[in-house]
Amino acid sequence: MMTDRRKPLETQAKLLDRGWHLARTPLEIDVAEIEYALMRSYEAFGHWQAECLATVIEFSASGPENALLHIIRMNDRPKSIRDLAQMTNRDDIPNIQYSLRKLLKGGLVKRTGSGRAGVTYEVTPLGFRVTERYADIRSVLLIEAVTRVPEMAAKLEEAARTLELMTGIYEQAARAAATHRRRHPRPEPGGEENEPGAG
Repeated sequence: MMTDRRKPLETQAKLLDRGWHLARTPLEIDVAEIEYALMRSYEAFGHWQAECLATVIEFSASGPENALLHIIRMNDRPKSIRDLAQMTNRDDIPNIQYSLRKLLKGGLVKRTGSGRAGVTYEVTPLGFRVTERYADIRSVLLIEAVTRVPEMAAKLEEAARTLELMTGIYEQAARAAATHRRRHPRPEPGGEENEPGAG
């Protein structure tokens, strides 16, 4: 007798409740599941970045700070804050500036130039050694693990294309939401009874 564990994936999917407030239709379910996977992947990526960096240097860095370090090193050319924001698809300039100050204090990057338009950042000799060592450990632990997954290269290529496509769709949807945003009345103090559907 076939157990649930051995039933085809399609049958198992029918047994699971995949619907919630963001997943009311089959397409919404698919989009919600990739979003949920993306959230978990982002956190796992951050954990990996922190642990990999910790094997190289005693420097506590968040995922975005770690990413900035490697983006600054990319192609071994200096980059402005505007470059970094554009390359990482970020618009939170104060947070980028905070991360840069932390990297500067840690001796991993240096600032050159002056004025709002002329300031750029590049890695220091220490930053170069740290990012090189990080790349070595990444090859041994992460890339080696990836190579053991059959057809992973093709899967990664397709995943990258899908994520780039979704990035564009999210950006367009965000612009549309900002364009058509409605002004909401301020809630009255203790005014739960004024909420939609109340009373």
